[in-house]
Amino acid sequence: MGVEVVLLVPVVMLIGLLVVAMGRYVSAEGDVQAAAREAVRAATIERSEAAAKVAAQSAATASLTSTIYLSCAPARLDGAFVRGGTVTVRLDCQVSWTQLGAIGLPGTVAVTASSSAPLDLDRGIVP
Repeated sequence: MGVEVVLLVPVVMLIGLLVVAMGRYVSAEGDVQAAAREAVRAATIERSEAAAKVAAQSAATASLTSTIYLSCAPARLDGAFVRGGTVTVRLDCQVSWTQLGAIGLPGTVAVTASSSAPLDLDRGIVP
């Protein structure tokens, strides 16, 4: 009985750490998607493209402040910022595996999300 326990405990621990790692990845993916949605929503409210870029970056940063294992590049705003146009926000982030080094995962893995939204036809746009 003792030999079986000695052999099975490391395997069970490894499986547990893999479950934690995959949970971290799925959670990070959801957080990045949500941040992209918040960023594009904030961008479409603004009246100029410059203000929209600042709003998108601020919203994405605010949305991801509680996620300590994510590091993200500033949000990118693309698209036609004109009445009836569509704007897209793209976020590129890295998920850290540093606290899970016992299972031999590499240092980080990339997570990318984008979200698009139309600009209102009746909204005043400042060039």
